[in-house]
Amino acid sequence: MLAEKPSVAKNIAEALGCKTRKDGHLEGNGYVVTWAFGHLLTLYDAKDYDAKLALWSFENFPYIPEKFKYKIKNSSKNRKVVDAGAKKQLEIIKTLINREDVEEIISATDFDREGELIALLIFNFLKVKKPIYRILINEWTPKEIKKGLNNIKKNSEMKNLQDAGVSRQLADWVIGINFTSIATMKYTRGKGNLLNIGRVLMPTLKMIYDREMQIKNFKVEEFFELDATFENEKGEYKGKFFYGKRNKFPNKKTMERLKNEIKGKDGVIVEKIVEIKKENPPSLFNLSNLQGYVTSKFKGFTADKVLKVAQNLYEKKHITYPRTESTALEESIKDKAKNVLEILKKDLPFKDEIVFNKSKKVFNNAKVESHSAIMPTYVLPKKLTADEKIVYEAIKNRFISQFMPSAKYENTEIVTSVPGENYERLFQTKGKILKFKGWLKLYKADKKDELLPPVEKDDKVTMKNCKISSKKTKPPAHHTEKTLLKAMETCGKNTNSNNESEEDSNILYGYSIGTAATRAETINKLKYAGYINQKGKSLLITDKGIKLIEVFPIKELLDTDYTGRLEKKLYDIEKGTFKKDDFLKEIYNFTTNGVNKIKRIRSQVICDTRPKK
Repeated sequence: MLAEKPSVAKNIAEALGCKTRKDGHLEGNGYVVTWAFGHLLTLYDAKDYDAKLALWSFENFPYIPEKFKYKIKNSSKNRKVVDAGAKKQLEIIKTLINREDVEEIISATDFDREGELIALLIFNFLKVKKPIYRILINEWTPKEIKKGLNNIKKNSEMKNLQDAGVSRQLADWVIGINFTSIATMKYTRGKGNLLNIGRVLMPTLKMIYDREMQIKNFKVEEFFELDATFENEKGEYKGKFFYGKRNKFPNKKTMERLKNEIKGKDGVIVEKIVEIKKENPPSLFNLSNLQGYVTSKFKGFTADKVLKVAQNLYEKKHITYPRTESTALEESIKDKAKNVLEILKKDLPFKDEIVFNKSKKVFNNAKVESHSAIMPTYVLPKKLTADEKIVYEAIKNRFISQFMPSAKYENTEIVTSVPGENYERLFQTKGKILKFKGWLKLYKADKKDELLPPVEKDDKVTMKNCKISSKKTKPPAHHTEKTLLKAMETCGKNTNSNNESEEDSNILYGYSIGTAATRAETINKLKYAGYINQKGKSLLITDKGIKLIEVFPIKELLDTDYTGRLEKKLYDIEKGTFKKDDFLKEIYNFTTNGVNKIKRIRSQVICDTRPKK
């Protein structure tokens, strides 16, 4: 069996009773388990095909190889030499595959586009002739590993997923190499400048740019509110003047006339509405929502860090596959979920309030794409790092909350009438009291009750004071990692407000910018390229990023809709409804036309590091 990483290979070996450890693999009980270190192979660089491409020249681009080739990846410490560890492990894998007692190979890399690509490239590079099978599981617990082995698939059944992985890789290479090269030559001067151009990178940067422009062009407007404090023997409360549905007014003189008209007058409560409102727990986490939740609640976390911590928890068997887009569980795992819930709730003081149910919100095949939402496994952690504890507790509590009662709030609205010269003037007051915690018992309460005195309709009240407040409209907030991840997930739809809610149920699977597995990496690349920087939780675009967006002429690469359609086609290749060759033909034509367009037009310099004369 070939695992994606040593830690996963160890889990598989334990489950299968492979107790003999040898160089680069484990074996026993009729199995040999080895591993990759993620990607061991990489595509050729352009100069590997033709040495002249090392000397950047306009004449050499666009460049698309007739046949794409692969090599062992280079060392991360020295890009000029082959990674010795990768080379050695490939030789070990080759030796194991060619052993006479090895009759078949089982791929046990992550069940996703990249995991499938990792294994495919290794098997192709080593020219494997023996039968290849695929284990498809969502967690690395012993039960699931054994269950998965009873349901292995033929490697040929994975062709659509393999085609999607190869298509993604080739598309990103062709777009990245060609547009990065031509843009760097066209728009920079001097050494050390590189304009990193990518299929996912550019539309993500454009969304940050658009938000920056909204903020920059925002016209601040002043408005006024009239607030009054009322009291009687039952207590004191504040009210805000409203007319129709408005409580903010642009004219200060109008407010001053109104204030003078009613100042010091007694009022009467003309309406009191009390409603009990339920608050249900948010849906189970997918990766983007988990990243958004943790980065917004805890200091020191980035989206990339959340993914790495979640990956560690996954490899330690404590949670299911984290790189998922889904916020529900497959209906077929109800029994498994029930078992996990019983284990998790055992020591909680309110365990009697945690009752398993088969709600459609939790178990819904229509809301599951490839992998179910993230949930804990039955393997409870005994020792976690501080970071692992934060991420694990978030996942665990979100899972348990699905099986607890709704929280209940008592919402009260009071309308107080004060007589004016010709009309009654109405003031609105709202109160909110948590009456029943329900699932909120899992969390520390961070909101205080908005208490009102026990006044009733027809009570008379005295106006204690009345004042005008001057306020100003606020521009949209800068993107945070949480809001940017959501914008990438929804292709920039429904992201015009400052609302950071993770609930956005109508996601069209496949139509997105990047995937759950790659979005954090994209944000990191934007930082590394010098296009954005981070201040607190806000993501700010740099001058270099602004100039690139404004100068770069291939507007399709900046268009979230265009990128979303490309991602959707990759998704359709996975599902067998779109052909790899058609996708790549479109990418090659787009790249060729785009590069030729850049070569033709007059250029503006984005970066200039030449010595000043």
